[in-house]
Amino acid sequence: MTRIFKLLFPVVLLLASAVHASLPDFRDLVKEASPAVVNISTIQHVSSGSSSSYQQRYGLPEDVPEIFRHFFGVPSPSPRGEQEKTSLGSGFIVSHDGYILTNNHVIQDADEIIVRLNDRRELEAKLIGADKSSDLALLKVEADDLPIVRMGDSDALDVGEWVVAIGSPFGFDYSVTAGIVSAKGRSLPNENYVPFIQTDVAINPGNSGGPLFNLDGKVVGINSQIYTRSGGFMGVSFAIPINVAMDVADQLKESGAVSRGWLGVVIQEVSKDLAESFGLEKAAGALVAQVVPDSPAEQAGLKNGDIITRFNGETIYLSSDLPHQVGRVRPGTEVRIDLVRNGKRKRLNVEVGTLSNDKTQTLASNTTPGEFSSDAIGALVADLNDSQRQKLGFDGVLVKAIKDGPAAVSGLMPGDVITMIYGESINNLDDFKRVVSELPGDRSVPMRIVRRGSALFIPLRVPK
Repeated sequence: MTRIFKLLFPVVLLLASAVHASLPDFRDLVKEASPAVVNISTIQHVSSGSSSSYQQRYGLPEDVPEIFRHFFGVPSPSPRGEQEKTSLGSGFIVSHDGYILTNNHVIQDADEIIVRLNDRRELEAKLIGADKSSDLALLKVEADDLPIVRMGDSDALDVGEWVVAIGSPFGFDYSVTAGIVSAKGRSLPNENYVPFIQTDVAINPGNSGGPLFNLDGKVVGINSQIYTRSGGFMGVSFAIPINVAMDVADQLKESGAVSRGWLGVVIQEVSKDLAESFGLEKAAGALVAQVVPDSPAEQAGLKNGDIITRFNGETIYLSSDLPHQVGRVRPGTEVRIDLVRNGKRKRLNVEVGTLSNDKTQTLASNTTPGEFSSDAIGALVADLNDSQRQKLGFDGVLVKAIKDGPAAVSGLMPGDVITMIYGESINNLDDFKRVVSELPGDRSVPMRIVRRGSALFIPLRVPK
């Protein structure tokens, strides 16, 4: 046995050495890129909560004895007046004179923004502009000769390519994590504007807004979101492509706001059965389920039942590809649309309009029949199917996804079933739309949900 081990040991060492040699070395990349990565902290001045809001948050009365607060891990209530709410995130410097790119949710509603540089300097930042739709913000600090990142091309990324993130997870500055590109062009619920890069790079709270690098040390994305059921990293993270981000940053720098293209169609996925019914060889493209009246799509001659296969020279493989392409076109630009109508190929020219801030206006909405995305509360809900209704034994709407907004703050989760809002029974999507549209603003209303078989009420804070 000992002799066999002696014979095999050199082989094992050789294999280990070969594996080590094939793995990337990130040391030079980190040394070069880290000086241009920053830590961002914010302060928001808010009034202290009332005893009722304190009780809602912790489930204890405000006058509970101090010994019980420590037992349950509940802090003492702050005195009446102003409090400071803080948050942490990351960012990176894109110009020598102090422009910094980060996520909008890192600095949203902040009264003060402090940027800490790699050399430990702390500078107060000014918000140049923010775009909630793409979750991007552009900051400016007063400084000269700052180190900057090198920009890459996110369109040239390949699935399986190594990528590296640098940021401040949980406040641990300049933490480095690595992984690969898992997918490109991902569409997330309620996110029509960004074709996300999916990675398996470990991303946690505090990484938001930080750069994602390729092996050349060039920024290819901005770490923005994770998919999680636990609140922590679970192996799936998402980054905003740098090509999208820089287009937004240029507009924010120029005017402080972002203009997006508007087509004005409601679309859906082309399934195998639909493709066959429309006489297509394969299931691809975006099926136009509805053309918005007086929209650029209607003016160009698009019709219900058209299947868009190419937009502005880009092939539309999935229906979710179309909103990404439309949103990137500057308003007023004339583009070409290739489509299939009644089994025949057709080409149209359309002058892309301007997407307004009106939430009812349709960019090129990718919807599934029986679903509704509520921007008012920040949730994607769907009708229960017959099987779900029979299994549950009651009616309601199923929560499919949550984004930043009142629903997330209230603790609503995917998989919850909403059965009542503000005393009104919710049996289907029509009930949900009607009740949500009539909710009083700037107050909390009770919402009854069923979670894993148990019913409970949670407070939903309706914005103004």
